[in-house]
Amino acid sequence: MASQIPLPLPATARLGRADFISGPGNAAAVAFVDSWPGWTAPAAVLYGPTGSGKSHLAGIWAERAGAKTIAALELGHDCLGSTAPLVVEDVDAAPPGREREAVLFALLERGHSLILTSATPPASWSPEIPDLISRFAALLAFPLWAPDEALLEGLARKLFADRQLQVPESVIVQMIRALERSPGAVRDFVARADNAALAEKRPVSLGLIRELLAGA
Repeated sequence: MASQIPLPLPATARLGRADFISGPGNAAAVAFVDSWPGWTAPAAVLYGPTGSGKSHLAGIWAERAGAKTIAALELGHDCLGSTAPLVVEDVDAAPPGREREAVLFALLERGHSLILTSATPPASWSPEIPDLISRFAALLAFPLWAPDEALLEGLARKLFADRQLQVPESVIVQMIRALERSPGAVRDFVARADNAALAEKRPVSLGLIRELLAGA
């Protein structure tokens, strides 16, 4: 069968609260975010691997709280000019730096609503400013990981829906049974299936999924 080059049409991710998939691996984080503004502490960390949903969940809170989102690499003293809630993404990905850490310390000290995201728990961070070590260790931290089968199936359905694809339930089940049990693996495979279906002008069927899995 002749193939065509898939057009580069990116999927539009649905990032609302109704689109977030809850499960045992993220229940505590979801409950905390949903409890705002009645938080028991002004700041918290959402941590987990790529694709675990931490940025999605932080974004849900940011929209609700009117918070600005900034990458930790971009932290500067201008961030201290506002008292609005803030999301700081990928804290553990930023290299140590005293100026950036001084801003982060000031943000924690001022006591306004703040969410930090990272791949690792804050107790494992290694700041240059000694005072930050104890502050990081004392932060509320919620993991988003260890997704169960039901959560991964829900994620696959959402990712296909983001691409405006309706697929049989048998496709979802076959995928999740065969793939590595991680959100990233599911995300990558959905993209492969979409591209293959477009290139071969065929639906995302159980047959296509089996061919892709066999060739993985």
